[in-house]
Amino acid sequence: MVRTEGWRRLPAALLPILAVALAYYAGGLIGLYQRVVVGGAEVTPLWLPTGVAVTALLWLGLRAWPGIALGTYLTIERLTDFDPPGLIIVAGNVLAPVCAYLMLRKAGFRTELDRLRDALALVFLGGLWPMLISATIGAWTLVLTGDLPMSQFWPVWTAWWAGDAMGVLVLTPLLLVLRRVVAARRPLDGYRAAEAAALAITVVVVTLVATRSSLSLLFLVFPVIIWAAVRFQLAGSAPVTLLVSVLAISAATDHAGPFADHSLLEVMINLQGLNGAAALTGLLLAALVTEQNNVRLKIEQVCEDLAELVEHLAPGTSDRWTEPDG
Repeated sequence: MVRTEGWRRLPAALLPILAVALAYYAGGLIGLYQRVVVGGAEVTPLWLPTGVAVTALLWLGLRAWPGIALGTYLTIERLTDFDPPGLIIVAGNVLAPVCAYLMLRKAGFRTELDRLRDALALVFLGGLWPMLISATIGAWTLVLTGDLPMSQFWPVWTAWWAGDAMGVLVLTPLLLVLRRVVAARRPLDGYRAAEAAALAITVVVVTLVATRSSLSLLFLVFPVIIWAAVRFQLAGSAPVTLLVSVLAISAATDHAGPFADHSLLEVMINLQGLNGAAALTGLLLAALVTEQNNVRLKIEQVCEDLAELVEHLAPGTSDRWTEPDG
């Protein structure tokens, strides 16, 4: 009986792992459509699987790591024949998000991202610092196997680290807020729905103009991101930031607009500067506005409770002062 129940529980335990692996692989396929070749190595400006990996760990805990490993293997197999050195790259791609998860948990990170400290933790402990691990292990593996000349180590390492970090900064907030929005199932009222539609149209038009125009107009995306963060918090800034990043990467890979007539290194610097600034602006501002709104709501609740208490005590106080003398 115990053995039978154990076998029945096995598929249920494997389903989340397979789901993580498929999501990781799907994110990898999307990223590969916009890959660039740096020093003979293929890298992507926005590596979505790292965002999938960190989110899966935040939701499922450490039991998600086999899914990350399987997804990494499938992605490498999609690029080239898998060989023993590929196991080192798989280990690096697993170790980086696991370290991010452990540091975020140690820092008391909340997936609601309703505090500025949570946004800062995701930026540094979830994205920038731990992704140094995957970039370093991956780039050195390519050098040691002879697939990458040592002279190209730093360009590849930088592009690898930036792509992994951007995957966390851009995709993880979106997945976290999407789960919360779906669970809440609260429809927008007419005015908010109209404003959301106007925001979606505006961000597409403005980003296309900013990234495709020959003029240096990349700064135009920031007022739209601020609008999304202030009015809709993370539910608005996260998808807007992702859309801005995707459209900017498309323009950069086409060498269009402000990315034209530049070397690959200059294009990558400009692109990652834009993506990083956009992600930080949307994430930090949304968390700050949410935190302030929560403080305001708590103050209003305290005021309401105090008003009820005063109303409850007032009749007794009035009767006591109007009692006739004996």
